[in-house]
Amino acid sequence: MEPWDNQLDSNDSQETVVIDTDGEVIFYPNLFSIQESDRLFSELDSSVKWRHDTIHIYGKKIPLPRLTAWYGDEGKSYIYSGIEQHPEPWNSTLRLIKLKAEEISQITFNSVLINLYRDGKDSVSWHSDDEPELGENPIIASISLGGTRRFSLRHKTSKDYKIDIDLPKGSLLLMKGETQHFWKHQIAKTAKSVEPRINLTFRVIKPVLNKENKI
Repeated sequence: MEPWDNQLDSNDSQETVVIDTDGEVIFYPNLFSIQESDRLFSELDSSVKWRHDTIHIYGKKIPLPRLTAWYGDEGKSYIYSGIEQHPEPWNSTLRLIKLKAEEISQITFNSVLINLYRDGKDSVSWHSDDEPELGENPIIASISLGGTRRFSLRHKTSKDYKIDIDLPKGSLLLMKGETQHFWKHQIAKTAKSVEPRINLTFRVIKPVLNKENKI
């Protein structure tokens, strides 16, 4: 396996295998047309119940550098970075996008985390989506609407294995297999002028057993 320091071209109209080692990541640049993407962005921007959560770092409350929302089936709550999310009910726009994601991934999702990156100062730091509620090898379908942002993947043990890909409006990035075990990902801040971006990561929340093996 050769060290990676690559940037993928997101203009290809065909699906692209981004990672096939220690996991699987596939990129679909044109899940939605530009016109569809713009309409969906506008509908979500105005209808989603956005939150501006905070996290605790060294005893201080720090606002997240983005807005978020959690939608899904009843009872499919989610905890990450100490933030507990209880689902808002699906709306018609989210159901439409969800169906498209399910057509590609061949899985039925029961929840979605939505992020609004308002400008280049908004970001998400290096992390893996490996919370217990997601199961051992989660399948996550990440759909981008609005402005293009650079998505980076970095191997957890071999830091030289890194790849960058620009995610344009209407694109889908599908992460599955052991990806969350071996890779971290981020959306870094940028000084470039970028349009607002909405990112939807569709997930399957599963029951978590406690030490007494009770749900």
